[in-house]
Amino acid sequence: MDLFVAPSGCIQNNLKIILMDLTMPKERYAAKLLFQFRVDIDGNSGKRRICETRILNFDASSATEAYRKAQSKGKSAEFEYDNDAGNAVFFEFVGLIELLKLTPECTSEEVWYEISHKLLPMERREQLVPPKESLNIFKDSFHDQVKQ
Repeated sequence: MDLFVAPSGCIQNNLKIILMDLTMPKERYAAKLLFQFRVDIDGNSGKRRICETRILNFDASSATEAYRKAQSKGKSAEFEYDNDAGNAVFFEFVGLIELLKLTPECTSEEVWYEISHKLLPMERREQLVPPKESLNIFKDSFHDQVKQ
């Protein structure tokens, strides 16, 4: 059997990383990220753009690590392509809108929460809660708009 001989200190450093990972409890975080679709038509991207707000869930050992992970995930989601008209389309990470720690009282199904004050919400539910037909899943896909 061949043994791999690591440079001095390498095993010790790797062991520290493993032990740190075991001792730092991972907690659930949710990040709200903002992206834009930018279409370049003859060097002009216009001012009004289709945007996407995306919520991601992931584990991290601290708020700082969660922030770094969210930024990294946003940046790595960027892409570009040419649309049917031959124009360059850029999907760009604009930034991190919000970052939450999903505390233990959040169930495993919860991915995001917002707490706010509202005047008589039950009495005004028809104004606050859109009808089923207005929910995105029952509307035409926004992807059709992006192709144009």
